[in-house]
Amino acid sequence: MTFSILVRDAETGRIGGAAATGSLCVGGWVLRGRIEAGMSASQGTAPSTLWGEAVLDAMQEGRSAAQAVQDVTNPDAGKAHRQLSALDLTGGTGAFTGAASVPACAARHAPGIVVAGNMLASEAVLDAVLEGYLSAKGPMSLRLLAALQAGETAGSDSRGLLSAALLCLGPDMAPLSLRIDASDSPLADLEALHRRATTGLYAEWADLVPTKEAPFRAPTEADFRRLDREPQADGPAPE
Repeated sequence: MTFSILVRDAETGRIGGAAATGSLCVGGWVLRGRIEAGMSASQGTAPSTLWGEAVLDAMQEGRSAAQAVQDVTNPDAGKAHRQLSALDLTGGTGAFTGAASVPACAARHAPGIVVAGNMLASEAVLDAVLEGYLSAKGPMSLRLLAALQAGETAGSDSRGLLSAALLCLGPDMAPLSLRIDASDSPLADLEALHRRATTGLYAEWADLVPTKEAPFRAPTEADFRRLDREPQADGPAPE
């Protein structure tokens, strides 16, 4: 019921993923990520969020994405109804599509990229998502949004789309986790949310919070004056 893409940006070392589906809450169900492990997308007619976490655990222990996917999926008696893809920190990929997955269902791999989907109009959706990312320009997050748009244009989830999500992580950045849980136009709404989250005061504030590389970072009084906002414990004032 979903198509997803996981990527590693070779230039920055950042990792990210995006997903869209004809059901609710794709971000919560499908996308997982850790900067110490990699990315995962767990989906299907009976998706396992446990798979999504377990494959991250396995990669954090040092297993490749391909090996981690195999180790996580093999013991599951219900695996025929599930799909899992993973991306490790070297850009290695792995994917599993259960035999009972609703067609069209498959995965595509390229260096540092894995695309997976089920209940698609055709496998051309997967090819379009991959090509949409590879041909797009700009930051990784914008290329991921372009990949989702390409998948929708190529036929999408056979029921249309109802939710979409984006997750981007890196040791030098605050997490970018955006979700549209229910909408008649989730990709347009996700793009609008991305624009608000990556420009203006919110983006300037996000550049001042702790990251893995700067775990004790905090805004200075000069920063607050520059942002023309009073210090707040839970982020910037509403725009």
